Amino acid sequence: MAKTSLNPEQQVTTSAQGAVDIRQLSTILLRRRFLILGVSCVVMSAASLLAIIAKPTYQSNMQILVNSNLSEGAQANNIPVEENTQVNDSNSQVVDSTTQMKLMLSSKLLQKAVDLLHSDYPNITLQDINGQKKHIIKSPLEVTPEEGGIGANKVFNQVFKVSFNDNDPVKAQRVLQAIQKVYQDYNKQQQKERLNQGLAFVNARLPEVKKEASKADKNLEQFRKKHKLLDPEIQSKILLESLADIQQQLQTTRANLQDVNARYDNLEQQIASSSQQNTLISSRLNQSSRYQTLLSEIQKTELTLAKERLRYTDDYPSVQKLKQQRQSQLSLLREEVKAITTSSKGEPFLKGQLLGVDPRLVDEFILVQTTVLGLTANEKNLADSEQRLRSELNKYPSIIAEYNRLLPKVETSHKTLEQLLQAQQSLGLKIAQEGYSWQVLAEPSSGIYMGNNRLFLLVGGAVIGPILGILAALILEKFNDAIYCAGDLKKLTNLRVLGSVPKLPSYGVKKRRLGLSWNGRRSSESSAIEATTKLPVHETLDMIYQNIQILKYPLPFKSLMFTSALPGEGKTTLVLGLVASAIRMHRRVLVIDANLQNPSLHKILELSNDWGLSLLLVDETTTDFQDYIQPIHPSIDILTAGPAPEDTVKLLSSQRMKELIELFEQNYDLVLIDAPPILGTVDARIVASFCNGIVMVERMGKVTRDELTQATEILSKLNLIGIIANEVSNSQKVLAS
Repeated sequence: MAKTSLNPEQQVTTSAQGAVDIRQLSTILLRRRFLILGVSCVVMSAASLLAIIAKPTYQSNMQILVNSNLSEGAQANNIPVEENTQVNDSNSQVVDSTTQMKLMLSSKLLQKAVDLLHSDYPNITLQDINGQKKHIIKSPLEVTPEEGGIGANKVFNQVFKVSFNDNDPVKAQRVLQAIQKVYQDYNKQQQKERLNQGLAFVNARLPEVKKEASKADKNLEQFRKKHKLLDPEIQSKILLESLADIQQQLQTTRANLQDVNARYDNLEQQIASSSQQNTLISSRLNQSSRYQTLLSEIQKTELTLAKERLRYTDDYPSVQKLKQQRQSQLSLLREEVKAITTSSKGEPFLKGQLLGVDPRLVDEFILVQTTVLGLTANEKNLADSEQRLRSELNKYPSIIAEYNRLLPKVETSHKTLEQLLQAQQSLGLKIAQEGYSWQVLAEPSSGIYMGNNRLFLLVGGAVIGPILGILAALILEKFNDAIYCAGDLKKLTNLRVLGSVPKLPSYGVKKRRLGLSWNGRRSSESSAIEATTKLPVHETLDMIYQNIQILKYPLPFKSLMFTSALPGEGKTTLVLGLVASAIRMHRRVLVIDANLQNPSLHKILELSNDWGLSLLLVDETTTDFQDYIQPIHPSIDILTAGPAPEDTVKLLSSQRMKELIELFEQNYDLVLIDAPPILGTVDARIVASFCNGIVMVERMGKVTRDELTQATEILSKLNLIGIIANEVSNSQKVLAS
């Protein structure tokens, strides 16, 4: 018998599951409504019990001003303060308030208050005040900073509210009075200790700092005497500027000297071309003692002028005087040259020697010669000065390094000494104003009735209960892998969802709802006909039947096996419902209970199970199966499971089973087989190999994703045509649509 398989184009490929929307959330809450209600009732009951046993509470209050008088001068001098004292920092408001509250609630101070209260309340303990007992949820003693402050600086003038709650109003007031006394005593003690510690530190450090300052001054003074400098850095800058100026002057002088030398050579050539007796003129000038003396004086004046220009500007009187002196000497030199070259009293051999020479050339020649001498002297002097300055600058890096090592020590020691002296004066003037002062602004009041928190507990229970219930439902849903939506079946298996069936009623329908009548001729048949009242009828079953028929139109399935992943998923009920849909379509149907180990079809239809499929499989000699069939309607025959055999696998896998199914297909329009579950047994797998098609029935909320995946993988190679979602709620139908 040829078996068909589902075409690939009939398979539906789905996308990944999307994010949970609000409709899914509402469905989850509706499904877990009993869990939410139970958690809410438990929380509300606990809140009601706490409200019943709650006692009235009284509160006593007082106000304390924490005023900072810490001297800025003392802080700048790094004066150490007590561990619980804060530093005057304009950006430390939060830290300051937090530290003050921790100090006020410290066990050390509260224990002193407990000791004071022992005379009136012998059984009081530290845990009764700071709330560290197990049964105390909230601390009875609270310290809270109030908004604003006193004075311009709100950071260091902070008001704190101290409150204590107790069931006795008198006790609440007395506890705060004891705490007030402890705070005041602690304030006085800390002021005295801080003052003593501050003065001790200053007095101990002052001689050492003075000694360090004196030693630093002495080292700096010796350095200045040794090098004859006040500030080597400033002096090095002056030398660098002088060196740059000398280099500029030297560059200018060399350029001028080059130009003058060129002019001198030019004049010398002109004079030589005008007179062949030039050597005689030079010889005559060199023999003149007065001429040589004037040249020597001019050279000295040029050297002196070059030195002065290194120190002063051209407007300085000494420089002006030297320039005038040089001008006078140049005039005398010109007159001497003129006298030598034009005198009629000279030797006879000079006459006529300068004939043809321009006197202006002679004057210019003398001037250029003099200028060459001056520039040469100036160049030599500038070069010597440059060499001297470079030699001095090479010594300055080590001198500056030594100076930079000595100067910070001097400055630091003097600054520290000045700070210590100021701190010493400041501490002496502020004996009563050191550190923080705690002042009581409002005395502890008598206990004020604060209520018993019953309404708060009840409202809290009413609000928290549903929230915890919803959280519990969501957490349970997170770890629950069951499938609740028909759409998930399609996404997980890629199978066609043949339909979604709501939860069917457990009672049967009347025969007239089938729209058929049958007058049996035997009394046994009459009792069997009453079984038709057990057939469920629902419009969704008719739709499922039509969907199954459409799959193989125009040749419908002749044999269909119905199975599930797990037992108890309602496949037997759905099989009977499809029988009712088939007979309304004028089909003759045979229903077979193939669950030989745990049959249920005969129980639902109230039929006998003394004979059935198991005996028919054993009886291989007969070809007439009518003796094993139980008709419940002219169009409906039932083959129950029969007595339980010892080896169900052997019977179901036999050739006799295959032949019977083929025989049934020839005698009936439709054969519906109610098979056992897939997981746990192999019976359903064996029967599935003999059928035209296989339909899986899965109950929403029972089967898990892993179980469904395992079941579909087992049947994946057989003709699995679709899946039916059973017991689908209305909200799940909306989500599936």
